[in-house]
Amino acid sequence: MKTNRIIWIVLDSVGMGPMPDAHAFGDDEPNTLGHIAQAVPGFSLPVMESMGLGNIDGMIGYQPADRPIGAYARMAEFSAGKDTTIGHWEMVGIQMTRPLPTYPNGFGPEIMQEFEARIGRGTLGNKPASGTAIIAELGDEHVATGKPIIYTSADSVFQIAAHESVIPLQELYHLCQIARDMLTGENGVARVIARPFTGTSGAYVRTANRRDFSLKPDTTVLDFLKEAGYTVAAVGKIEDIFAGQGITYAVHTQSNLDGMQQTEACMERFDSGLIFVNLVDFDMKYGHRRDAAAYAAGLTEFDQWLGTFLPKLLPSDLLIITADHGCDPTHKGTDHTREYVPLLMYGEDVEAGLNYGTRPTFADIGQTVARVFNVDPLDAGTALLP
Repeated sequence: MKTNRIIWIVLDSVGMGPMPDAHAFGDDEPNTLGHIAQAVPGFSLPVMESMGLGNIDGMIGYQPADRPIGAYARMAEFSAGKDTTIGHWEMVGIQMTRPLPTYPNGFGPEIMQEFEARIGRGTLGNKPASGTAIIAELGDEHVATGKPIIYTSADSVFQIAAHESVIPLQELYHLCQIARDMLTGENGVARVIARPFTGTSGAYVRTANRRDFSLKPDTTVLDFLKEAGYTVAAVGKIEDIFAGQGITYAVHTQSNLDGMQQTEACMERFDSGLIFVNLVDFDMKYGHRRDAAAYAAGLTEFDQWLGTFLPKLLPSDLLIITADHGCDPTHKGTDHTREYVPLLMYGEDVEAGLNYGTRPTFADIGQTVARVFNVDPLDAGTALLP
């Protein structure tokens, strides 16, 4: 193979249609990309379409290319879930047949009493909620009392919201670490998330200082790369998703645009190895807030950047673009959606125009990465490059 560097970009939540079991996850025919195309007249993604986006099996709303410059596939999630952690973990080789714990009625008294005892103060909330809605609802009481706001969602998360002037960032992160250390075993949630905000009554705004405290994964392809001496550069929340495991360099980002710029900075810094990128705005700012127009604008921003990025790739580069789950902005509620995700690959070792069909697991990507770098194969997945 010519490839000695992989740039792997996860478009967080950019799904492409319902998995066969979507109804079992409470989802009614979600289709993040397809429904955005329907909701925004004239919308297109010409650069990704040139790579084969519109040629993917089951894709609706996008123009198929006569001669795609990339290879493409539709990927099914094998694991029982539809969240960031399970999606990313499956990509690197961990398939989970049992879902991580969720709390549709809030956290039980055994959890909350222990947490409050450990942090030495009471809490507010303790229910599933939209992050923006719950700080609007409880922000004033939080500012008045200093009690952190605890909430969850349909995902396996324990979220702590606090005003940065009431509970400073480092203190908030410390509270999250306390929760992370406590939530293990049957209560081992995928992520404890710090959700800082600023502003005044009636105008509270979440900041970019979010931090995720994840469960530590089992061994992944990232560990194999690190052990073999390769660079594993994490851009965005990748470091948090894997609890720092298998990472050799990490940079957190403020936005999708910052993530794109940091990706290019990593390419200037590292001429080989893996650059693993998560662009979270699609999920956090557009999908969960059910804003199809803003989601479309974010996708356009990425597609335009991609048009300037492709010419910068070297003959030894492999570009992988995919997603971790769906978050259909036209769907009911505010939660993730159980969807197939697209896969686009571009580089000298990629057969342009090749349709890999529907893959049975996201782990095919990790197995491909393992083959490119000639490290130990994973227990799951099939490599897509010969």
